[in-house]
Amino acid sequence: MIWIIILIIAVIVVAYIAIYNGLQKAKVYTDESWSQIDVQLKRRNDLIPNLVETTKGYAKHERETFAQVVELRNQLISVPTDQQQKKMELSNQLSESLKSIFALAESYPDLKANQEFTKLMEELANTENKIAYSRQLFNSSAAAYNQKLLTFPSNMIAKIHGMTKVAYLEVPTEEKNAPKVSF
Repeated sequence: MIWIIILIIAVIVVAYIAIYNGLQKAKVYTDESWSQIDVQLKRRNDLIPNLVETTKGYAKHERETFAQVVELRNQLISVPTDQQQKKMELSNQLSESLKSIFALAESYPDLKANQEFTKLMEELANTENKIAYSRQLFNSSAAAYNQKLLTFPSNMIAKIHGMTKVAYLEVPTEEKNAPKVSF
């Protein structure tokens, strides 16, 4: 009889440890996927000064666009790492501002032909794609973690340890609207 009680207690302890470790692993995956976003944002922030300098020579009167891009980049760099939502808001604004620089290439054929500009634009486009992928990975990791927080019995253990849901990264409202096409 005593062995049965000891066995039941051992099973409960092992199950508790397994569930707790599963929650911790899910949280670590979520943190790691945010780290991937951070890495790509840093990469983009490192590319921007080179792109701006390369473009400045061709479009001297576009100073306002350059100033806005540089200002947003500097704000993004100064945001503490724990303010993920603020980082994403600034990142989204920066993506919009970069579209203005991409559009300059159409207005300046010499700029479009500049190899350094072309190389930087490709790097930036690749980085933007990596940021988008990293956002998807983060949201998938957050979904897996949040699911564990909501399902039994891991929700009980999560509550005991004060674990809370992770917010998803959302697409800005203006990017959800379909672009107008007119011929």
